[in-house]
Amino acid sequence: MANALMTTYASLPVAFESGEGAWLWDEAGKKYLDAYSGVAVCNLGHAHPALVRALCEQAGRLWHTSNVYTIANQVRLAERLTQVAGMDRAFFCNSGAEANEAGIKLARLYGHKKGVDHAQIIVMERSFHGRTLATLSATGNRKAQAGFEPLVGGFIRVPYDDLEAVRTVASNAQGIVAVLVEPVQGEGGVRVPTPGYLKGLREICDQHGWLLMFDEVQTGMGRTGQWFGYQHEDVKPDVMMLAKGIANGFPMGACLARGAAAELFQPGNHATTFGGTPLACAVALAVLDVMEQENMVQRVAQLGERMLAGLKRELAGVKAVNEIRGRGLMFGIELDRPCGDLVKRALDQGLLLGVTYDNNVRLLPPFVLTDDEADQIVSKASALVRDFLKEEAV
Repeated sequence: MANALMTTYASLPVAFESGEGAWLWDEAGKKYLDAYSGVAVCNLGHAHPALVRALCEQAGRLWHTSNVYTIANQVRLAERLTQVAGMDRAFFCNSGAEANEAGIKLARLYGHKKGVDHAQIIVMERSFHGRTLATLSATGNRKAQAGFEPLVGGFIRVPYDDLEAVRTVASNAQGIVAVLVEPVQGEGGVRVPTPGYLKGLREICDQHGWLLMFDEVQTGMGRTGQWFGYQHEDVKPDVMMLAKGIANGFPMGACLARGAAAELFQPGNHATTFGGTPLACAVALAVLDVMEQENMVQRVAQLGERMLAGLKRELAGVKAVNEIRGRGLMFGIELDRPCGDLVKRALDQGLLLGVTYDNNVRLLPPFVLTDDEADQIVSKASALVRDFLKEEAV
């Protein structure tokens, strides 16, 4: 029988049956070390007992009522998230793309209230913000956009980590209302900006009266060794988008705002059927509990330093390795050639990793790694890269 699924994914030939911590088991019982976390989603690993308990307890009480009614868990989650982030208000949805859609709508509404009829948002090359039409249009990846024209207008693209390019656009373009940027580019190859870049964007936005919007879908919730990626610099956004690790794999996204941006949405401006259900919020609250009780953010910073140093040590002198980048538990190993085959090679050896932009090996391991598991990932990934390059050279 033919597979009834649409062919939107080039899925690997493995189906996982169970997981625990940083490990997964397939249907044949083979064990895999997960260095990808469902693409930075399962930050607390698989089947974390506190999350399982929170999900099951809430599922036995109430799943869904609609945002027509007050949802107590949603109010509690908004209070805790805004406190940790230094923001004022939160809107809950179901994914990172939806969170970014909410941010884009906030920027346009902000512009209209200032009398800007055709609002423009500055976005970055090699960025990734989602696959809905608006977020795809904001994304800086032509390959992902191809075939879906006409794209949504209202975006001006500049190079990432280039303040001068933003200043040039500010001097020449009309109708700009916001800057949308990832504190670390994930899909773009784990590109860490120069110190001062985010602060410089804040200064430009303040100078021109623009909103500064951080897409923290991948970098948020502790992934970079701070609660949020912008906390590596003395800067705050006006709008921030979250998803992925916010509920450890239960579908959820959030758009947080502060100041004037937090007061823009009024009843009827934006909505969602499933966003912020009692069930989703119960899991997200449990994630926050575990993160705080187990000092996960500090642990991520420690593991990140250990693993980045290990990768640089293991791959030192390998000429085909252009650069090794990392912040917290986000790592990119950029090679001088395409290396997509490494995903399957790693799978065969019981390791899960990713490749992005054709030549960037990407590691996004869970926060619950032991030191030994972290060292195993470094050793296995480095050996795979070295062996791959040796074979390519033959």
